Amino acid sequence: MSAPEFGDYIVYVDESGHASQDPDPNFPCFVLAFCLFQKSSYSRQVVPAMQNLKFQFFGHDMVVLHEREIRKALQPFAILKNRRVRDEFHQQLTSLINGADFSIIHHTLQKGGLVPPEGNLYHIAAQRCLEALHEKLLQLGQKGGATHVVFEMRGNNEDRLLELEFRRICAGDNKHQVVYPFVPVFASKKANSTGLQFADLVARPIGLHYLRPDQPNRAYEVLATKDINPTFTQSEFDIP
Repeated sequence: MSAPEFGDYIVYVDESGHASQDPDPNFPCFVLAFCLFQKSSYSRQVVPAMQNLKFQFFGHDMVVLHEREIRKALQPFAILKNRRVRDEFHQQLTSLINGADFSIIHHTLQKGGLVPPEGNLYHIAAQRCLEALHEKLLQLGQKGGATHVVFEMRGNNEDRLLELEFRRICAGDNKHQVVYPFVPVFASKKANSTGLQFADLVARPIGLHYLRPDQPNRAYEVLATKDINPTFTQSEFDIP
């Protein structure tokens, strides 16, 4: 029996904002971000760089980087309350992300706008991102093999519904009307996945940029150097 054929790329997914229709005055949008890595550079360069960062600041590699906990200096990131340590950590993390070879596909939905989106915001965004992922992989020359798309678990019911939606889209119910060779993977929130941590770190800065494009956003400035593929145009993003 021959080994299964896999593609050269892998995708890690995370969101920022709540997928409910209820507007949050502090963050009135929902962002879904796909981080696309070539497996060879991911395993040889990105993962070791992340491990080295953790060893440098925490002495071990069991720490899971979460944007919210880092931003608020919550445990295990209380060391960031020290300004010198915080500045050095952010400099090193920025350098790591800047040096990583990956692409970002994202879809952002405005909540509380003139024409509110209908349906499950997560599912709407997932379809747009999967369609854009198909186009991106064709551009990269990916012609065969399964591409795994890794989602962080959100709950049994949410994961079950997302998997059904994912398989419906990939079975041909998409704008291309073709079968996508994508396979969903659901990982625990406790999984120490470098790719999921990247996705967690990029989602909120993208949302903040589209909510307040004129406001300084150092994190987004780093991401803007990447191959960012939004699934909408600025004119479609109706900011009240």
